[in-house]
Amino acid sequence: MAGSREIRNKIKSVKNTQKITRAMEMVAASKMRKAQDRMKKARPYGEKIRNVAAHMSRANTEYRHPFLISRDTVKRIGVIVVTSDKGLCGGLNTNVLRKVVNQMRAWQTEGEEIEICCIGNKGLGFMSRVGAKIVSQVIGLGDTPEIAKLIGAVKVILDGYMQDRFDRVYIFYNRFINTMKQEPVMEQLLPLTDERVYERDDSNRKPRMAWDYIYEPEAKPVIDDIMVRYIEALVYQAVAENMASEQSARMVAMKAASDNAGNVIDELTLIYNKSRQAAITKELSEIVGGAAAV
Repeated sequence: MAGSREIRNKIKSVKNTQKITRAMEMVAASKMRKAQDRMKKARPYGEKIRNVAAHMSRANTEYRHPFLISRDTVKRIGVIVVTSDKGLCGGLNTNVLRKVVNQMRAWQTEGEEIEICCIGNKGLGFMSRVGAKIVSQVIGLGDTPEIAKLIGAVKVILDGYMQDRFDRVYIFYNRFINTMKQEPVMEQLLPLTDERVYERDDSNRKPRMAWDYIYEPEAKPVIDDIMVRYIEALVYQAVAENMASEQSARMVAMKAASDNAGNVIDELTLIYNKSRQAAITKELSEIVGGAAAV
């Protein structure tokens, strides 16, 4: 059994760790509320721009943006991976990166080439270790994402799609469900799919309605601008969802760490009391034995 001094040092060390995890839990709880508010405000705009872009993909216009045109063959894929810059948030990053790796293996089995855009330090480090081809990156976003920081790295992927270097573009991130649950998801970013144009319960897959627009001054600049806003909105929403998920996961992880530290302290205190009682009993036995010998 370890000595009393060694056990006291362990108890002190665990208590110090518990103070740190409790502080981190409170900080994460404070940041989580702000991140959730930011994410909830981004959702309606993201949903609306998706619907507008989807309707536009069905509209009758003389100009078709490359983002709206599906490609017959898929040989090259661009992937945007959204993770956190910091750790200590449970299995949040592990779950989304596992989904990315599994999907990459499936694509590689079909002979498709993959290039990666990493948003977040954890994803960048992981993709570097597995030897993925990283074409752009952005790290150090802080607690408040900004479009200006994001679009530069994403533009590399978008330019690649415009130049026919990619046939599909996907984005991976953690979608915020609630404080206790975050779901890793994969969404097709380009080309725009017809998913939002059809009724969900329509087995015949008929469009809700035919769409047409009047453009001023002309279709090309209007559609080009809307497509840029569409991409920016989806990427920003993905990052906002991931940040809300990160803070929630970190708060839960730090609470679990604090609770575990409390259990360890209780166990060490019990061991310390047993050790001290054994030492007292031994002393009393020596004293009684010495007095009997005299």
